[in-house]
Amino acid sequence: MRPAAVAGRFYPDDPDALAALVDALLADVPPPRRRSRPVAVVAPHAGFRFSGPVAAAAYADLSSWRGNVGRVVVLGPAHFTPLHGMAIPSVGAFATPLGPVPVDADARAVAAGLSAVVVDDEPHASEHAIETQLPFLIRTLGPGVPVLPVVVGGTPPSAVATLLTTLLGAAGTIVVVSTDLSHYLNRAQARERDTHTAAAVLACNGDALQPGDACGFHPLRGLLRHAVDRGLVVDQLQLATSADTGGNPGRVVGYGAFLFHEATGEATE
Repeated sequence: MRPAAVAGRFYPDDPDALAALVDALLADVPPPRRRSRPVAVVAPHAGFRFSGPVAAAAYADLSSWRGNVGRVVVLGPAHFTPLHGMAIPSVGAFATPLGPVPVDADARAVAAGLSAVVVDDEPHASEHAIETQLPFLIRTLGPGVPVLPVVVGGTPPSAVATLLTTLLGAAGTIVVVSTDLSHYLNRAQARERDTHTAAAVLACNGDALQPGDACGFHPLRGLLRHAVDRGLVVDQLQLATSADTGGNPGRVVGYGAFLFHEATGEATE
């Protein structure tokens, strides 16, 4: 079991308080329009006080697919451990205040066969990028849905896209890419930078992104490469900064929520 590293700091460590907070954030999201089946979402990973509303915008779209998702591949950046390639954990579950989230052993075995992937628990030990997604996954998809946590270091987009193509071949699999956007600019600068980043995401143009545009630069560019290969449609769900939820407007972090889905089956209002 990988113990929770940021419970009580990034989000409440009390189960009832955490469930109530996540449910309230999800309830504040306007009902999503009907779309084709989701393939992936992009969500932020800061403290829920700041990024929670944007994360909820990403996950609210998944609630209607509860019972139809059998596996979630969660990719996030390596904030603390130097890493080339991608690391998956050896543990059987990630602990959360809402209960353990099982690690998908079959997906791990498949991923471990790829040359860019190693089994290594160290990059996961203190990493918050994946952990902060788990309460939202539990409250939207249910407590029993297994995940494959993937910490992504310096990795070519093609290698990340290969991992996604391989794992998304299994029915009922979706992807979450955990990333914040610009860091520590003033509010106006952040809005300008994040608007450029959002345009690149909507165009599936990973080449237009720079490392300073998103801390999850590597997994995000891999998802965009996969989206191009598969012809996915991208919807922007929300774009905001930490200043929108009470943070210092002179030194903000940007957040974005995006949904990737098949081009066919576009829904009506």
